[in-house]
Amino acid sequence: MRKKGIFNITALLLCAMIWGFAFSAQSVGAEYIGPWSFLAARAWIGVITLIVFILIRRAVVKHTEDGRWAAEDAGMRYGDGKSGKGTGLLVIAGASTGVLLCLASVLQQAGIAYTSVAKSGFITAMYVVIVPILSLLLGKKSGLKIWIAVLLSLMGLYLLSFSGGIEGINRGDLMTLGCAFLFACQIICINHFAPRLDGLLLSFSEFFFEALVATAGMLIFEEPDLKAFIPALGAILYAGIMSNGVAYTLQVIGQRDFDPAIASLCMCMESVFSALGGFLILGQTMTLRELIGCLLMFIAILTAELAPDAVLPEKEAG
Repeated sequence: MRKKGIFNITALLLCAMIWGFAFSAQSVGAEYIGPWSFLAARAWIGVITLIVFILIRRAVVKHTEDGRWAAEDAGMRYGDGKSGKGTGLLVIAGASTGVLLCLASVLQQAGIAYTSVAKSGFITAMYVVIVPILSLLLGKKSGLKIWIAVLLSLMGLYLLSFSGGIEGINRGDLMTLGCAFLFACQIICINHFAPRLDGLLLSFSEFFFEALVATAGMLIFEEPDLKAFIPALGAILYAGIMSNGVAYTLQVIGQRDFDPAIASLCMCMESVFSALGGFLILGQTMTLRELIGCLLMFIAILTAELAPDAVLPEKEAG
């Protein structure tokens, strides 16, 4: 497996692990405050977290005036090969990804109040199917191994999340399905901008616009009560610092110069980590059916990334 592929997959799997544990936090938060309020709070905490990350990086990394070296060191690469502030591109990227992320997240947060966590995790992970379909419509063809991996991933998610069988679809399911579509659009959007922008700055811009839209939604659609935020504070802090600040930054870094279909397969592992988190933290056991589902998802990711030229040694020159 290529070193770069290993790095990308590691970053995206860490991202998925954090998101998997965040399902529990979101469920707790939904008991006390509305979806727009929860999202606004976690988004602003994510913005503050990223400001701290950016300041720490500036204190540790000393940039030089050597344009190419400084640009590559900071991860700020642009399509024309030139370095610069790229403020306009950063604003466009942040606005587009931030709005998509906000709408997807609020649908997920609202839907989880009407459906089970297992169904929410499965339906959200449908972006693993939607991403290659949208990529195909945009002219990017996915190879046979991607579609095989998608099928294995769906089978794994089904075994993991639907141990009790499929129930009737309710409005929470429909909200979450809309969330999956918007997350797929956000993944493709990130894949477009990530190679040309600094990962931390792109994440900061994304969450800043998400926070603005979520705050507007909170003031328009809800009547926020500061007292209601207190019992939900732990869930908000985890979602804001870890899920927003850390995980979405890992998403941007992991998706840089990486196939979005493979990236979506890695990130849909959040359902697996959600089940593992329940076992490790809450003492919930996993059935044989669920363990087989986890195994199928790991096989799906390996199928997507491993190619003959990746596992066979290169021929020596001459």
